[in-house]
Amino acid sequence: MMSRFVALLLLLCTGLAQAAPTVSQRPIDLDTGQGVLHGSLLLPQQAVPPPVVLIIAGSGPTDRDGNNPASGRIDNLKRLALLLANAHIASVRFDKRGVAASQPAAPDERDLSVQRYVDDVVAWSRQLKADPRFGPLILVGHSEGALIASLAAERAGASAVITLAGSGRPMADVLREQLAQRMPAAQLARGSALLDRLQAGQTSLDVPAPLRQVFRPSVQPYLISLFQQDPAKAFARLPMPALIIQGRNDVQVDVADAQRLKAAKPDAQLVLIDGMNHMLRISPKSMRQQRDSYLNPALPLARELGERVVSFIHQLPSA
Repeated sequence: MMSRFVALLLLLCTGLAQAAPTVSQRPIDLDTGQGVLHGSLLLPQQAVPPPVVLIIAGSGPTDRDGNNPASGRIDNLKRLALLLANAHIASVRFDKRGVAASQPAAPDERDLSVQRYVDDVVAWSRQLKADPRFGPLILVGHSEGALIASLAAERAGASAVITLAGSGRPMADVLREQLAQRMPAAQLARGSALLDRLQAGQTSLDVPAPLRQVFRPSVQPYLISLFQQDPAKAFARLPMPALIIQGRNDVQVDVADAQRLKAAKPDAQLVLIDGMNHMLRISPKSMRQQRDSYLNPALPLARELGERVVSFIHQLPSA
C-alpha cells in the first residue's frame, strides 16, 4: 500500500506539473517584402518547445486583440492568447495588413484581398516553423479568420486547424439572408442586384443608402475576392486534424454553418457550446441582450471554449 509520504509527494509533483508557466510577452514582426506586419508573442518558458498557435482575427478592421473601431474594445483574442499561455501553449496574434499597427502595409483598402491575407498567414507560419523556440504550428481563425486559416493551412505546413464561429457558407449567401431579414422590400431588389454584380466580379456605385458603409466602393475589391470563396470546400481540402467550435447563441454564424463544415470534413471534431455567442462569451440569445458582450473587455471567454481548444492541441502528435 502506498505510504502517506509517497502519496503526498505525488500530489505535490502533480500540482507542480499543472502550475501556470512563466510567460514572456514581446512584440514580433514579419517583413513580407510588401510591408511589415506587427504582432504579439506569448511564449511559455519551458524546457520543451511548446506548440504555437497563430491566431487570425475576423472581418473588417479587427486588430490582433479582437477589437474593431466600430464596436470598441473587447479583447477576446487577447484573452484567448493568455488562456493558451497558461496551458503551456505559445501564441502569435497579429494586426492584419491594413489594420492598426499594420495599417502602413496596405494604406489603401482597395489593395486588400483574401489571397493577400492568406499569403500573409503562410508567411507568418513559415517564420514560426523555422523558429526553434516553437513546436507544432496550429492555425486558429475566428469568424472570417476561420476561412483564411482553412485556405492557408496546407501551404503553411500547419499541424492542425481550429475554427471559431466560422461560416460554412459563401459570404454572399450569408449577406443575402441578412438583407432579406433587415431591408425594406423597396430597397431589397437593389441590394440583391449589388450582390449579383460583386459576385460577377464587378464593382458598382449603385449602393442603397443603408449599405453604403459596408459596401463602400473602396472595400468592394476585397468583397469580390471574398465572394469567390466557399468555406466548406476549403475546409474539406484540409489534410490535417481540425476542430470546429461554434456557440449555440451566436446571432452572426449559425450552428448549421458548423454542421456544414463537419459534413465537408467528417473526421473533424465538432463542438457546440451552449450559451456561447460570436464573441466567444456566454450570453443570452437575443442580440439586444448580447450588447455587453460586444463592448466589455472584462467579460471572460466561455470556459468550455478554453477547455476544448487546449485539450485538442495537447492531444496532437508531438504537442
